[in-house]
Amino acid sequence: MNRAGGAMRILGIDPGSTATGYGVVDSAGSRLVHVAHGVIRGARNASLANRLARIHAELLEVASEHRPDVAVIEKVFLAANPRSALVLGQARGAALAALAAKGLDVHELSAREVKKAVAGTGAADKKQVQFMVVRLLGLDRSPPSDAADALAIAISHAHGGRLAGVGIRSGRRSLRDVARARLPREVR
Repeated sequence: MNRAGGAMRILGIDPGSTATGYGVVDSAGSRLVHVAHGVIRGARNASLANRLARIHAELLEVASEHRPDVAVIEKVFLAANPRSALVLGQARGAALAALAAKGLDVHELSAREVKKAVAGTGAADKKQVQFMVVRLLGLDRSPPSDAADALAIAISHAHGGRLAGVGIRSGRRSLRDVARARLPREVR
């Protein structure tokens, strides 16, 4: 799609059965612009089938409203609890089906790749990711953690992994050191 300044619109998805985050950013070169974010929540007492249907339906609406050029979703991780991994996989499947129904090119990134690209370390915690998302997008306040994760996924795709490169340096300090130095002490 041809947007102002040749920007590419990226939809990031952080899947979950009770909370699925989404984030939309426009990327033109190294410039990132926040478009939208949110969290899709199903009622806790709703059946799994109803929660999955809600994820699917709401992501169809998000894709229709924001018309992304590409979608990026977090890869499934190995959970200690097999039931949790199965349910997460089903939520991911509902999201993938919605994205495919809209004809989007879908990419996948691991949580570690996203954290490394956004915060400079694959071991970053949620607060560090939220902080960097706010800084990178110039937001006034921090989005909910699921939406921040989805925005981080979109940002990571926009950067094509460039920030995660091992050889990237800022002066004598690594990108990880620079990112950590900018974090408030309570977030480090």
